[in-house]
Amino acid sequence: MTVTGIITAIVIGAIIGALGRLVLPGKQPIGLLLTIGVGIVAALLGTALAQSVGVATTDGIDWIELVFQIGLAAIGVALVAGFRRRGTRTHH
Repeated sequence: MTVTGIITAIVIGAIIGALGRLVLPGKQPIGLLLTIGVGIVAALLGTALAQSVGVATTDGIDWIELVFQIGLAAIGVALVAGFRRRGTRTHH
């Protein structure tokens, strides 16, 4: 993977991760790096999902693929936030 490819993945991951966080209610206790990581994974999985159902090769913006990616990012952010909340509880 080239430097340009890595930078592109980070930028797209940040955008998809941020959009995934926006569709969730409330505040999620995860940082920027986790958001980007979740976004990158969601973008890759969303693209694979779109290709598997045959909607990844449309003209213009692939809206269905984008919905898959954002939905997966929202699920990923919710899972990570849930694990982080569970790990920060104090037991008395």
